[in-house]
Amino acid sequence: MFTILKEKLWAYIIEHNPELMFDLQENYSVGSYLDEQIKSVMPLVDELLEGGQPDYIVQERCMAELTAALKPSKFLYIKSVIEEEFPDDFDRLKEEGTLTYEVINLLQICTETFNQFDFSVETEDNRHLRYAIIAEVHNYLL
Repeated sequence: MFTILKEKLWAYIIEHNPELMFDLQENYSVGSYLDEQIKSVMPLVDELLEGGQPDYIVQERCMAELTAALKPSKFLYIKSVIEEEFPDDFDRLKEEGTLTYEVINLLQICTETFNQFDFSVETEDNRHLRYAIIAEVHNYLL
């Protein structure tokens, strides 16, 4: 179960939080980060398995626990803003193969804006946040 959860968490990070993936790789701490995270949910794994829960339920519950702090994804938020509000730029960046790189750059630029709006699951639909991020993306893409 440890290995399965580790692989699933890494796949989640790659897709939803590539900025974290790059930071972990840059610091050579992928293995230790993943091991720490998985160890933190092993008591839940044991409890669920002892309670007779099937593996898929155990994995689902543990992944919800492991990914809670990674949600919502600022990366996916900015990526969706570019795709919806700047479709030509989105297509160009995708064709050039630089979309992920540019979104990660924008994450750094938009950090203060995300912090001002206390970006979270509760605030991700705030239209003022969206307008502010659109403005940041617009200025970046000029």
